[in-house]
Amino acid sequence: MTDAPSIIAHLKRKDDGTPYLQGARCGACGHTFVGARDVCAKCYARDGMVPVSLAETGKLYAYTIVHRSFPGVETPFIDVIVDLEDGSHIKGILKDVEPDPEKLAFDMPVKIDYREVVPPGSNEKYLAYFFVPAA
Repeated sequence: MTDAPSIIAHLKRKDDGTPYLQGARCGACGHTFVGARDVCAKCYARDGMVPVSLAETGKLYAYTIVHRSFPGVETPFIDVIVDLEDGSHIKGILKDVEPDPEKLAFDMPVKIDYREVVPPGSNEKYLAYFFVPAA
């Protein structure tokens, strides 16, 4: 994988170049959120949020099969919400599964898959994350 810039702010790279999703964990109640935060949205504690690497695995919580999208975006695709193993919840796209409700199951184990993409209307590569079925 090259050093393509991340497509979103909470997609980071470790010193060795390994990608990860950054979150924040509350020091008061322990809840984990996606991205950086100053205040806990669960218990409202301030100044106790600690940056963490989010879990790489989780379970499918909800999905929709998208048949119409912006020009240049290939459809159909599966838009998902995943409950990560650390308690955080994140939206993404499920890959490597046929967009057919018969092929999808709630609580299906998934894992994060980092890929380089070229967004519609761009000629540059960006690092993005997707979900794939966990083996």
